[in-house]
Formats: sequence, structure tokens, C-alpha cells
Amino acid sequence: MPKRLLRLSSTLLAAPAFAAAGVVMLVVAFLSALVIEMRSDAVVSSGLQAAGMDWVTVASDGLQVHLAGTAPDERARFRALNLVGTLVDSSRIRDSLEVTPASALAAPRFSVEMLRNDDGIQLIGLLPEQPEAGGIDEAALVAAAEAMTPGIEVDNLLEAAAWPAPEAWNDALTFGIEALKMLKRSKVSVAADRVEVTAIAESAAEKRQLEAALNARRPEGLRLVLEISAPRPVLTPFTLRFIKDDQGARFDACAADSERARLTILRAAEAAGLPAGADCTIGLGVPTPRWAEGVAAGIKAVAELGNATLTFSDADVSLLAGDSVAQGDFDRVVGELRAALPPVFSLDAQLPKKEAAQGPAEFTAKLTPEGRVELRGRLTDEAQQAAVDAFARASFGASKVYVATRLDPDLPDGWPIRVLAGLEALAVLHDGNLLVRADTVEVKGVAGSLDARARVTQILSGKLGQGQTFRVDVTYDEELDPFAALPTPEECAAEVKAVVSAQKITFTPGSAEISSDSLPVIAKLAEVLKDCPALPMEIAGHTDAQGSESGNKALSQARAEAVLLALQGRRVDVSGMTAVGYGEGVPIADNGTEEGREANRRIEFVPKLAAAAPAGETAAAAPAAAPAAEGPDFSGDTSPSVAPTEKTIRPKPRPETQDG
Repeated sequence: MPKRLLRLSSTLLAAPAFAAAGVVMLVVAFLSALVIEMRSDAVVSSGLQAAGMDWVTVASDGLQVHLAGTAPDERARFRALNLVGTLVDSSRIRDSLEVTPASALAAPRFSVEMLRNDDGIQLIGLLPEQPEAGGIDEAALVAAAEAMTPGIEVDNLLEAAAWPAPEAWNDALTFGIEALKMLKRSKVSVAADRVEVTAIAESAAEKRQLEAALNARRPEGLRLVLEISAPRPVLTPFTLRFIKDDQGARFDACAADSERARLTILRAAEAAGLPAGADCTIGLGVPTPRWAEGVAAGIKAVAELGNATLTFSDADVSLLAGDSVAQGDFDRVVGELRAALPPVFSLDAQLPKKEAAQGPAEFTAKLTPEGRVELRGRLTDEAQQAAVDAFARASFGASKVYVATRLDPDLPDGWPIRVLAGLEALAVLHDGNLLVRADTVEVKGVAGSLDARARVTQILSGKLGQGQTFRVDVTYDEELDPFAALPTPEECAAEVKAVVSAQKITFTPGSAEISSDSLPVIAKLAEVLKDCPALPMEIAGHTDAQGSESGNKALSQARAEAVLLALQGRRVDVSGMTAVGYGEGVPIADNGTEEGREANRRIEFVPKLAAAAPAGETAAAAPAAAPAAEGPDFSGDTSPSVAPTEKTIRPKPRPETQDG
């Protein structure tokens, strides 16, 4: 009995002991898990903060480490997971990270740079892989470049992107190709909203012509940046003539050897009373690098005298004071000018004295607007008379010279030189008069060139020599300028539209023979187009839907070519024209009615921005591409129409007269 009680008491004591041990173990396990959570949280958070990943939120749950937050991109999310994996066992990581949604990719900026020189053409840039309908893709651009330089391979560095072409891209690229065709040494940079052209022209006149042509053909809304340079002209003699009298201060001719010299001369002239806005030609042939210094000193002397004429002809300087200048002032100013002029210059200064008239000794020449020259007055002897007659016939035409001169052996020295120099200067003008006297040579008239007055001054200054007086009164008339008188492409297109709108071009049924009733229309078109050299134009043929599609297209092509050949036969420059047949593909009316079929049978003249095709390329060689914005078509009978254009009316210029 006592043993049994002892065994029972031991059993009762073991149960509480085991329970107490279990509680202790639970407490230890809980505390251990808590320590592990805190340590994991601290280690992971510290590592992420050190790596700059403060967008990650860490939460530990026992052995598990939960990561939450929004990563800026997938790459950042991957880096965060890798970093945490180096700090705790990867099996413990629970990934709840998100990634910021990617925004839509921006379309690339399409641009093309085209470089052309004597060695060929290089194309660089990014094009749309699939341009809009009728647009220019990489193959078409390369083909256009190859046509400009036959036999020379184009350096193609173009790339394409699978994005739609931006608005106005095709117009800008087409205009850029046209500019490249016109400029043999150039760089043309094309973007959808901007075309930049850097080029070299052969002369200042060609530079003005190219700038006018490019500005006239620029698509509406496109920004055009032009930097066309021209070589400096060679000025012989290097001439400057500055006058100040009761009419004010002015230049008859102004030349400088650099931009800095030009500014120096113009500042000196403005200080002497010249109105702002005058210009000075920068050219080659200056006799000394100190040209501007000498000219500025001479202009200052004229300003101090108040009434004088200053002429620089190379290194020869002439200063002719007016009648109102006092002798004392003249002597003082001339002395100061001699000291101020660089050593290379030679000064001849004169103060005219009031004397009785020397008599009626004079020689005159009158150049009429028709080109007829009438020579009257006195010449020294038969040798001079023969020389003047031969010179005039060579300059103005043998059949246009009328000579009514008489001989006078007592004429002043240098008379023959004065007469010939005056005739050479008169030949620069469209019409005018020459007066040669013992004390002066006067040339007065009208010219169709902005440079005529300066050229007349150069001739007289160089031929007459230092110290000789002359007067130049030349007026510029824009209507006589061959460049200014040319109609613009818009005016040409409007004229063509007016002609073809008045009467439809028709053909013999089923053939490409122009009907006799339409020959007057062709003649009127030829008359208009003769004043529009190389006008970029597409002659488009269209038919109705009767017959086969291939037959209609062939017929429309043949009829378009017939119109082109008819114009060419009337001596029209068709190098900028192409003939394209569209068959029945571009109807403008219902082919189910006779009236609709009649309207669809037509010829259209469509102006195009692309430059003219190379000379010698036939119309048949033009690809039958999709029609332009106003698709041309031509089928049986034809009715040409031109895209609407407003005709520019140029006001008649108001001539400016400047005396020399």
C-alpha cells in the first residue's frame, strides 16, 4: 500500500512538470520567432535603404519576408528581389512588388539630310517605313537621287521605322528633293515642319534667282531656312564714288573687301549725312588692305566741305569740290586728307574756278528703247570717227547705229577716250543718253539691272582716269529685269488652268490623236508655257470605265504623252513635265451615265512641287504612280484642270533716280 501511494504521487508530479516545460518551450519559440522577424526586417530594410530602394516596404511574418511597393520599372523590381535574396534565403521571400505601367512610346523624329556635290549624293536619316498613300519611301528617295547624278552611285545611309509619317512629312520631303535638284552643291535637311537649305551659287544673280524660286515653291505652312552663298565678284577697277551736294549724300558706287570694311565705310557715310539702309558691294580686287581706312578719310573730307564729289578708282583718289567751297576750307581739308590717306593712295584734288563757258563743243549719243543708237556732235578726226563708228556697231548692232557727227581738230585733249568710255557705259543701259563735254561726261537712262549704276560708274572711273569729272543718273526698272519679269510658278499654273478650263482637249474616238478642234487649245497652252521654263507639271490622262482596265490605262497614257509631245513640238520646255495615264482609276463622275462618262474622259494639268525631270527624259519614262492630291486622269475626251492657285499681281515699280 505505501509503495502504491508513492508511485501515484510521482505520476501526479510529472504532469505539471511537463506542462511547465511546454509553456517554457512555447515562450522560447515565440521569442525566437520574434527575434528572427526583427533581425530579418532590420537586415533587409537596411540593405534596401543602402541601395537607394526606398520604394520597397518590408514586413516579416515568422520566417517569411514580405516585399511590397511599386517599382519604377521591371529592371528595378528585379534588382530589389536579387538584393533581398542575398540577405535572406530566397525561399523565405514573398514577392508582392508591382511595376509602374509603361507609358506609350513616343514616335521617333523623322528627318533626312541630303548632301550633294560633284562627287555624288549622300542620304542620311530616318524615314517612315510605310509612308502615306502616294508618299515617298526609301526606294523612291534613292531613285530620285540617282536620277540627279547618272552613273554615280548614291551613298545610302537611310534607316526606316515602323511608324506612320507625321502630317506634312511628304510635302516637306518632296520640296527637299526639288531643292536638291536645283542646287548642285548643297545640303538639304528635311523635317516635317522645317527644311533647311545650305548651298553655293555661281553668282549673286543666280543666288537671287534660286532664293526666289525656292520661296515661290515652298509648301504652305513649311518653314524654310535658306543660306545660299555666292562667290565675291571681282571688281575692276575697285571703285567707290561718294557725293554730297544740295540733293544730299549718296553713293554712285560702293565697294569693300570685307564685311568689316563695309561697316566702316557705311558708318562714315552715315556720319556724313547718308540715309540709313545703303549697301556696299563686297568684292575682290582691292588695291590695299587699308582700303576702308582711306575711304573713311575721304568721306570725312567730303562731309567737311559740304559740297564735293569723291572718287576712288583702285589707288587713284579724286576730290572735286563744289562751287560753294571757299579756298581756305578747301586747302585745309585737302591737307588733312593727304595726311590721313594711307601711302598707297594718290590724291588729285580740284576746286573749279568760275570761268566763261568753253563753247558748244560736245558729243551726244541717244539709245532708244528699241536699241537704236544715234551719234551726233564733234569728233577730232576721221580716225576717231571710224573708231567710234566701229565700237558703236560692235556694242549695239551694225544695223542699229546712226552716225551724224562732224570733225573738229581743236577739241580738248582726251576727247576720244571720253567718247569711247561714255559709249561703253551707255551700252550697259536699256535706253538713255550720253553727253560728252570738255569738263564732264554725263550718262543718263534706264536699266533692267540693279548693278547697272555701279557698273557705269566703274567704267567711267576706270576709263577717264584720276581727276576727271562725270555724272551718272541711272534708274532701275523692274519690268526690264529679265529675272523679275519671269512669271511665278503660281501665275503659270493659273494661266494654264484658265486656258484648259475654257475648252476641253478632245481626241479622235478610240485613239490618241488630238482632234482638230483642240489644236487651238494646245497652241494657247504653248504660248503660256513658253514664258514658264521647266514648269513642274504632270499631264494626267483619264478615261471612263468602258472597256478593259488595262486598255483604258494604256489609252490614257498614250493621250497624255500625245499632249506632251504636241507642246514639245511647239518649242515648249517640257523638261519639268511628266505624262501619266490613270485609266479609269480616278473618276470624277458616275460612269453609269453618258454625262458622267464624258466628264471622266479628260486631261488634267496638275502642278507638282517635285522638280522637273532631267533634260532628255521622255514622258513615257514617268512611272504611272498614284495620282496626287488632285489626281489627273484622261480617257477618251479630256478636260484638263489645274489645282487652284491665286495669281500674284505685281505692282509696277516706282523707279529710283540717283545722280552721280
